[in-house]
Amino acid sequence: MLRIASFNVNSVRSRLHILDRWLRASLTPDLLFMQETKVANNLFPAEFFNDLGYEIYFNGEKAYNGVALAAKKNLASDINNIKFGFDDNISPDFPTRVMTLEFRDIFILHTYVPQGKLITHPDYILKQEFLKRVENIVKAKIAGKFIWLGDLNVAPTELDVSHPETKLRSVCFAPKIRECFDEAANGLIDLFRKFNPGQEIYSFFDYRVKDAMKNNTGWRVDNILASPKLAELAVNSFIDQEPRKWDKPSDHTPLIAEFNI
Repeated sequence: MLRIASFNVNSVRSRLHILDRWLRASLTPDLLFMQETKVANNLFPAEFFNDLGYEIYFNGEKAYNGVALAAKKNLASDINNIKFGFDDNISPDFPTRVMTLEFRDIFILHTYVPQGKLITHPDYILKQEFLKRVENIVKAKIAGKFIWLGDLNVAPTELDVSHPETKLRSVCFAPKIRECFDEAANGLIDLFRKFNPGQEIYSFFDYRVKDAMKNNTGWRVDNILASPKLAELAVNSFIDQEPRKWDKPSDHTPLIAEFNI
């Protein structure tokens, strides 16, 4: 069994109490992919993860962005060719938003997709261009064992956001951005949906929305997508909402996928 998790921690140093509690639980992931670590590399709390039995790989910047992988130490030798940023000679290369690596015979694309701000903002165009670059990677890798995961900042369907009729001008749900997402993810299997068809379960609950979790007012913008060849080996995928209920949590909560590998 291989357990992979994606978690936007919204500042890794601010969430160490959450990570410590969660990583000591029975659902401990083998590979934990984190987004929005918000810390420069020289200040990353690597020792914290080492003490919990993980090797840690990261690239970040002060106060913004940042991606990281915590891998159980016994799996570190199975990880190769870690790169940060797009490898397509296009600027910007997003070295604190994109991470690629090979885990055994699986190619993994880990992203923190730009949010986009407003549909009238230049960052919304940048987000669309980002997804187009992801599309090129997916096309090149989908025939093999491949995963695209992370905070993808798109709710793919109406099931993935509460009150979808009010979100049609949102940069994470507007028809144009969902179209771009669908093109980027074409042929990939949404593992959460594979095992939870029709369920309105969310991974992001906005701090600014009162009683968001109590009222199930949220978004599913975190995702683990697999190529058909790898999806065949998946045995489960679920969102663990418990960490979102703890003291001073991230506004996201972990998404997990399990494989019989």
